[in-house]
Amino acid sequence: MQSHITFNRPYLIGTEFDRMQDAVGGLVIAEGGTFTTRCERCLERIMGAPHVLLTSSCTHALEMSALLLDLKPGDEVVMPTFTFVSTANAYALRGARPVFADIRPDTMNLDEGLLSDRLSPRTRAIVVVHYAGVSCEMDEIGRIAEDAGVTLIEDNAHGLLGAYRGKQLGTFGAMSTQSFHETKNLTCGKGGALVLNDSEVFERARNIRNKGTNRDQFFGGQVDKYTWVDLGSSYMPPDILSAFLLCQLEGRVHIQQKRRKVWERYRLELSDWACSEGVQQPTVPDYVEQAYHMFYLLLPTAADRTRFIAHLSAHGIQAVFHYIPLHLSPMGERFGANLGDCPIAEDVSARLVRLPFFTGMSEGEQAFILKTIQQFSCG
Repeated sequence: MQSHITFNRPYLIGTEFDRMQDAVGGLVIAEGGTFTTRCERCLERIMGAPHVLLTSSCTHALEMSALLLDLKPGDEVVMPTFTFVSTANAYALRGARPVFADIRPDTMNLDEGLLSDRLSPRTRAIVVVHYAGVSCEMDEIGRIAEDAGVTLIEDNAHGLLGAYRGKQLGTFGAMSTQSFHETKNLTCGKGGALVLNDSEVFERARNIRNKGTNRDQFFGGQVDKYTWVDLGSSYMPPDILSAFLLCQLEGRVHIQQKRRKVWERYRLELSDWACSEGVQQPTVPDYVEQAYHMFYLLLPTAADRTRFIAHLSAHGIQAVFHYIPLHLSPMGERFGANLGDCPIAEDVSARLVRLPFFTGMSEGEQAFILKTIQQFSCG
């Protein structure tokens, strides 16, 4: 039997430890060092965004976006139910009510056709998630948000380096968030970023990131002393991790080329098997440039998925399911959600399985995974 193939394996460019030593040598390994600034400028160039603030996680970037909205109890924020819990937690922590919307059956993204029905006079924001790095329908969603006068936010944890009709994901909303967790294409173990496409909120965002103080302005010579000026928390990343991340950002083309090769081989070599077994592969519209974040399959039934995961596990291959729809969670019920509210997500979540997908996957490892999958029969 092949040695164990994990679902994820972090990838190193090769210069990360040297850069981390440079950070230590510069005597700034906590927050506020030069590597953090260099990562921010690099991301601004990559995305074509006015302002990027590196954060200690994508979760913290989402929390910052909630603070910038000045949410109050009774406010509502619409989001897909098929997402990670951080998307909802960030706004619930400010007293807002998450309103869960169903997803499309093709891309697993928020269904723009159902979005308007989720809006109310209390809606303050719409949060989209580009599932698996494949863009939501941003033209229509942007129009709906503008017509309703609500803020559009992108949870772009999956979508960095993807694009919709030639425009980078993360640059459509007033704000977007990025993730550099070890499961993401580019990583520093744990980290994130808040992308600000509205320059008017930039200075306030800097204060929120720095515990609610104007410390950044103090070190920039804009004020003669710094003090507490806003709500905030310790949302800045340690510079030693930013040094690691900078290597990944600089190696992004190499990383994406390798991930694209793995994704396309899965797609091509599983095509006949998937067709014969009634298995759905990922859908990527022609006008979308995906980020090659993951490769998933939709098995015909929940029972098929259970047997499929067990089959791969018996051969030393780790495949995993994904989100339990948030409206079905105990917290979702506390916010008034019920079984049947989002039927597509309920169905998809029971059948979806993610295959091992990481930048450094060898041809031999992928060949073994493909062979093992093709030995499985549904039904």
